[in-house]
Amino acid sequence: MKICISACGKDPDSEVDPQFGRCNYFLVIDPDAGSISSIKNPGSEASGGAGIKAAEAVVGAGADVLLTGSLGPNSFSVLSEAGIEIYSGVRGTVSSSLREYQSGKLSSLKSPNASSHSGMK
Repeated sequence: MKICISACGKDPDSEVDPQFGRCNYFLVIDPDAGSISSIKNPGSEASGGAGIKAAEAVVGAGADVLLTGSLGPNSFSVLSEAGIEIYSGVRGTVSSSLREYQSGKLSSLKSPNASSHSGMK
C-alpha cells in the first residue's frame, strides 16, 4: 500500500502542507517495503488547473491513500475516480500524520472540503 502525503519539504520531518493542489511536494510512503520517495508537485506553480495536475501526479505515483489538509472538487473527483482513499484536516509533520493514519485516528473525506481556486498563491 502506498500512502501519499502533501508536504512542504522532501523528508518525513517536513510539515504537512494543508493546500493539496499548491503543496510543494508529495511524499509517497510504502510501509510494507519501507520506502519513501518525494515528488515535486506539478501543480505548485501552475497558472491554472493546479488541483487536477496534483491529483494526476498522485494517481501516477500509484497511491492508495492520500493524507492532506484541504481538497477542492476537481482534485477530489480525479482522486475518487482512481479509487484513492482521502483523509483531510491533517496537520503536523509527515511522520506524525502517518502514525495517526496507521493508528486509525483520521477520518476519511467523503466530499471536497475546499472551494475551487482555494489557496491560490
